[in-house]
Amino acid sequence: MQRRFSSVALYISLFPQLIAGPIVRYHDIARQIVTRDADATLTVSGIRRFLIGLAKKMLIANPMGQAADTVFALPETEVSFALAWFGILCYALQIYFDFSGYSDMAIGLGRMFGFRFLENFNYPYTARSLQDFWRRWHISLSSWFRDYLYIPLGGNRVGPLRTYVNLFAVFFLCGLWHGASWNFVLWGIIHGWFLVLERAGLSGVLARLWWPLQHAYTLLVVCIAWVFFRAEELPQALSYVGAMLGLGDASPIEGGLQMLMYAPDTFSAFLFGLLFSTPVYLEFSRRFAIPLQVGRPVLYMTTQTLFIVALFFLVLLAVVSTTYNPFIYFRF
Repeated sequence: MQRRFSSVALYISLFPQLIAGPIVRYHDIARQIVTRDADATLTVSGIRRFLIGLAKKMLIANPMGQAADTVFALPETEVSFALAWFGILCYALQIYFDFSGYSDMAIGLGRMFGFRFLENFNYPYTARSLQDFWRRWHISLSSWFRDYLYIPLGGNRVGPLRTYVNLFAVFFLCGLWHGASWNFVLWGIIHGWFLVLERAGLSGVLARLWWPLQHAYTLLVVCIAWVFFRAEELPQALSYVGAMLGLGDASPIEGGLQMLMYAPDTFSAFLFGLLFSTPVYLEFSRRFAIPLQVGRPVLYMTTQTLFIVALFFLVLLAVVSTTYNPFIYFRF
């Protein structure tokens, strides 16, 4: 227990709280509040991490948000199968790069002040099950619900039926936590229902499937649930899901032609979003950057510096050239 007012005040004044970043609980940084080491290496690492997070927000999340807003604003008779999937994939990329970008910025700012915060995202769209997804998505939130709701309810120590009820209750309340709307409640129910199914035996079936099918199942459930998270009203969400399942009224040809109205930079952001939602950068570092860092450290540092400078100017161009900059944390 911390008895020093100044230490408690410092924790309360930090940015990664429930609204604006990863949920950093006191015990995670209690020792760092009392004593921490701030050095040049950690500061540079923090600046790099902050700029990467800002780039996620400005260069990928914002263009994807504009595209998703355009699709969701269309009348339901104009949303074809292809356009519906394009719109929800854009939203899936927007919400991931927006939330993970803010988390990166909080982590980076923390490093600049000598704090080392826990990671909040771990490539959730590479998950092969809903259980795996929630071990990777908004890790601080899922662990918070686990520790303060799921475990106090009994967790998985109270028999199968009660465990299913606990899981369902947690995600029902998780939906309400995001907002007082039936759409959020249904989003939570969808995740809770499939988590119950996986615990009841579906996970064993998934484990025997070819891994791309595991990914397809996970992304299908996640994307359908995202519709309820994004749509303004329940009827719109149901109509949109119908279009995603091929039950809409729009012509597939007309819907395909509508996709051509998006600018090339939207599609480039879409492709980069798909690419960087996977650990391709980590794999590249493992195979090429790390040997370069060991063998030719000067060349490695020069390359890293040029990359960060180029990223900064791209972000700066994006900031001055667009007025679309939603802060979607305030919606949830």
